[in-house]
Amino acid sequence: MSDVFADTPVQSGKPTIFFDGVSSRRRQVTLILGDALDIHEEGGTLLHWPYADIRRADSPPGILRLAATSAPPLARLEIRDAALAAEVAARCTRLDEHRTTRSGVAKIVSWSVAAAVSIVCVVLFGVPLAADRLAPLVPKPVERRIGDAAEVQMKTIFGRGVCEDPAGKAAFTKLVNRLRDAAGLDDSMTAGVLPSSIPNAFALPGGKVFVLKGLLDKAESPDELAGILAHELGHLKHYDNMRGLIYNGGTSFLIGLLFGDITGSSAVIFASRSLVEASYSREAETGADTFAIEIMHALGRSPKPAAQLMFRITGKEGGSGLTNILASHPLTEDRLARMTKEDRPASGPPLLTDKEWQALKGICGSGKV
Repeated sequence: MSDVFADTPVQSGKPTIFFDGVSSRRRQVTLILGDALDIHEEGGTLLHWPYADIRRADSPPGILRLAATSAPPLARLEIRDAALAAEVAARCTRLDEHRTTRSGVAKIVSWSVAAAVSIVCVVLFGVPLAADRLAPLVPKPVERRIGDAAEVQMKTIFGRGVCEDPAGKAAFTKLVNRLRDAAGLDDSMTAGVLPSSIPNAFALPGGKVFVLKGLLDKAESPDELAGILAHELGHLKHYDNMRGLIYNGGTSFLIGLLFGDITGSSAVIFASRSLVEASYSREAETGADTFAIEIMHALGRSPKPAAQLMFRITGKEGGSGLTNILASHPLTEDRLARMTKEDRPASGPPLLTDKEWQALKGICGSGKV
């Protein structure tokens, strides 16, 4: 092994090892320090590394490991002799140029903070604005496909089959059609009752509404159920489900980027969850309430019974978790007071006859769920 001062090799007690970055062969070499660093192997010169191209590579204590910008990326030179290492390092004026300095770290931190603040601003302001603008523009076929996928998930959770008692189904269809026509929705809108004891109702993309049997069981009149259905139609009319899907998915994706989820997998999780839980913002809930009040008034009926139904459910089951109507339709005293304030004497015909109402109550049969 040789140390070199000027252009003359000098013996060194420790070997210098070279890896060419192409093969795994370990070469013992001699260095000559002239106008550039010449790497010699017995039999001839291997490489000529200009000093300006040489950079320090990570290495264990006691070894100076070098790379060169003009060499293959994996090529490495390992100098174990301290004197030779010091001599080489003194000639390589750009040895540590690629390493991050304190000012460089400060700049990286500053840009990182700026990027994080930008993402937070987009989450708080940009995504909601985009969701508001994009939700009505989603093509109907796309919305229906999303709704179909959500319906499969819904039925898996709450009962695979829709309740089909003929008389009950006829009564339910009559009630839904009256509400749909008053709401100005087309006949692509569909509704069904699922055999679950949970008191809830859902609106899904693509014009789909589902009532769970638990809610029907607790309803004491067609007007109570109609007000809840009108509320769900309000979510459809205002594209609240698509807006929530876009918002939750976009927000989750950005937050995933902020915290390292570069695949955005959390976006898929939160978006699908939003469809099942049907949780809406306070603004969306207020809008759906307003819509329900208008529909019930248009039919000559009062919205107050729906408020009474919700209060009856939440008052008894408010602490039972996310599967009741309190979770997806948070009812405050203000909401109850508002719908009660809108109470008017009935000026329109009953939405269902007593016989039809009893048939609807039995739409899922007498079996327990």
